[in-house]
Amino acid sequence: MSAQLRPDAPGRTDVELLLPAALADAADGRRMLTLRPALGAGTPENVTVADVLALLQADFAGVYRRICDETGELRRYVNLYLDGEDVRDLEGASTVLPARAELLVLQSIAGG
Repeated sequence: MSAQLRPDAPGRTDVELLLPAALADAADGRRMLTLRPALGAGTPENVTVADVLALLQADFAGVYRRICDETGELRRYVNLYLDGEDVRDLEGASTVLPARAELLVLQSIAGG
């Protein structure tokens, strides 16, 4: 018999999304969001970046719109890192996340 997790208890599939200060206003002032992808979208062994972005779109639409464009792709000047590696250099949205993954959002700063 396996132990049941409380609904608010950290789970294996939880993903922490760390936001830059510039996006905190779109997340009610928070700089860290804990997202729990539904197991229907994937098993704990195959939760992907796309699963997390879909959950972000549903629960934090303002943050999603500032990270992804209208086609659902990461915006050109937004980088998403998993363990220090840009997910674009991994498998993009198909990147499978490890248990209790942490994704870091960084926005590029351009100017002259």
